[in-house]
Amino acid sequence: MFSSSAIGIDLGTANTLVYIKNKGIVLNEPSVIAVNTKTKQVLAIGNEAKAMIGKTPPSITVCHPLKDGVIADFDMTSALLKKVLELSLKGKSGFKKPSVVVCAPSGATSVERLAIQDAVKQCGAKEVFIIDEPIAAALGSELPVNEPTASAIVDLGGGTTEVGIISLGGVVTTNTLKVGGDRINNEIIHFLRKEFSILIGAKTAEEIKITIAHAPIEHAVVEMTVTGRDLVTGLPRSIELNSMQLHDCLSETFQSIIEVIRRTLESCPPELAGDIVERGIVLSGGTSLIHGLDEWLSNELFIPVYRAASPLESVAIGTGLSTETLQYLK
Repeated sequence: MFSSSAIGIDLGTANTLVYIKNKGIVLNEPSVIAVNTKTKQVLAIGNEAKAMIGKTPPSITVCHPLKDGVIADFDMTSALLKKVLELSLKGKSGFKKPSVVVCAPSGATSVERLAIQDAVKQCGAKEVFIIDEPIAAALGSELPVNEPTASAIVDLGGGTTEVGIISLGGVVTTNTLKVGGDRINNEIIHFLRKEFSILIGAKTAEEIKITIAHAPIEHAVVEMTVTGRDLVTGLPRSIELNSMQLHDCLSETFQSIIEVIRRTLESCPPELAGDIVERGIVLSGGTSLIHGLDEWLSNELFIPVYRAASPLESVAIGTGLSTETLQYLK
């Protein structure tokens, strides 16, 4: 009786996705909101708001209200969620008071979880249930989470890296690292500033990450032209950047990711360790799409590492699938 009026929300640092049963993912937008500072009116969310970053007058604020997977600005998050639910449920009269399942980092505190619940309830939800990101990612990656075998998942998001080992429907061991795609963007910005005296924005850094960022393994060198503002002359300048040049600036981030995976595997019960060696580790999240990351992790850990079929949507799909078991969540 619950599933007909239940929706799942992946409230991510980088993107917010909404899943409705029998409809699939009905909304996938960046977690960005643009607000008029004088009237407090929401001007845009998602891609439309993201396109405004760095281009607005003082009267308009564009912000990411979530940081490291949790709420950084409660009012802005509430406004974003309200707009997201309006767009998702438009024309669906049977969803006036939905039950909502929303994911949270496994390392989120009780205060951070309460803030997420309050923000969703303010938008008109009847009930709000919190599900840990590793379980949502595993469900969305079609791992057998309810069986007595180990399912190892690494969710590489915009703000956090979540590592979880799941068996019999619960998290056996987990670790959260506040490092993700946003940290990589910042490292690229600092690298270009230091090495080339060029200033770029977060949007350009993300394009560089998607296009040429590569895990530290042998690969065909990829190049791209990057344009920014010269810090010496103040004028626009273009440079040629290649994937090998990024290795040094990203090495620390990659090492911190592999360390948190190792730490989680070390705390895994011996009975489940054999399953992980046999079945491998599954990667989800947008940051898992960095070229060669799965191969590099496999070489470093001596364990098979695979990407999920839909890494960008795994958590949202898993959150949506969990709406069918609200009685259990309750």
